[in-house]
Amino acid sequence: MLFRRKTTKMTVLLKPPPPRGRDLPAELLRKLEFKVLKRLDGFLFGDYTGFFYGPSLDLAEVREYQPGDEVRRIDWNVTARSGKIHVRQYREEREVTAWLIVDLSASMNFGTRRVLKREEALEFAATAAAIITRHGDKVGAIGFSEAGLRIIPPSSGRKQTLRILHELYALAAKGNGEPGAGNGKKVGSKSQFSQHPAPSTHSSGDLSSALEYASKTLKRRALMFVVSDFLAEASPTPSWVLALRRLAYKHEVVAVRVSDPAERELPKAGELRLRDPESGEEVWVDTSDPRVRAAYAQLVEQREASLQRDFRAAQVEMLPLSTDQDIVAPILKFTLRRRNRR
Repeated sequence: MLFRRKTTKMTVLLKPPPPRGRDLPAELLRKLEFKVLKRLDGFLFGDYTGFFYGPSLDLAEVREYQPGDEVRRIDWNVTARSGKIHVRQYREEREVTAWLIVDLSASMNFGTRRVLKREEALEFAATAAAIITRHGDKVGAIGFSEAGLRIIPPSSGRKQTLRILHELYALAAKGNGEPGAGNGKKVGSKSQFSQHPAPSTHSSGDLSSALEYASKTLKRRALMFVVSDFLAEASPTPSWVLALRRLAYKHEVVAVRVSDPAERELPKAGELRLRDPESGEEVWVDTSDPRVRAAYAQLVEQREASLQRDFRAAQVEMLPLSTDQDIVAPILKFTLRRRNRR
């Protein structure tokens, strides 16, 4: 039976408690420097080339093949058109400006395992900013939630990483209506971050708005990490898909997709009251019903296939994160994969 109001089974409202282990930004960064960055350094020997440089961001030229060139760098499209073997030549060193576009909307305030999706997103943002800034490059951030957009202009140094975390924490608290969130005036104040431009806030705060803002205002080619669960309106082509394509046309874009195991496979927990965190709509579901589980599995499969098609169409690479594992292995795999393609 799909909907049943009377039951003796345990009823669970899938609305998460307040964020667990609510670390202050400085404490979170110290923890990540020890538990994540130190391990990544050990695996990569400090070489984060693949993390910074994608196959199109640092392309210097396409030239004719010379003895000694690596076969993996052959540009087969140009070779076929010209009739002569051509290879892609990459710049070895280049200043990078990176942007973190971070989803802190209500759907990210969910998790059934190690952390909430929102916390996983903040961990990645802190780690990425630390990697980028300690190599002397600049990073900025665009956070978005129901409270609006928060834009942190790019800068370098450890203070910039802390500043991004402070701003994202403040926006997340404001979007969730937490006490003391205020308007973030103390965050980025002159006494704390005097050398940085002040952040700005915009009223519209969904994924599509954030991507459109980045596409329209950021003119210089940059590396963009879009950190989200990519759960949006149910339609054949959600508005964020077109916005992502426009952004990827101008910039090197990586989709950091954050998910939870309960979103991929329905927990077998009897009757549950499920609530859409963004619309507030609630429905009772018997998760033990084979028909319900089969329908949910089919829905997940269709959603995954659609998401993969959207990313491929936009020529956007995906970095998957899950709340049931830490972020070291996914970042390592992503970095090595991109490094090996150069």
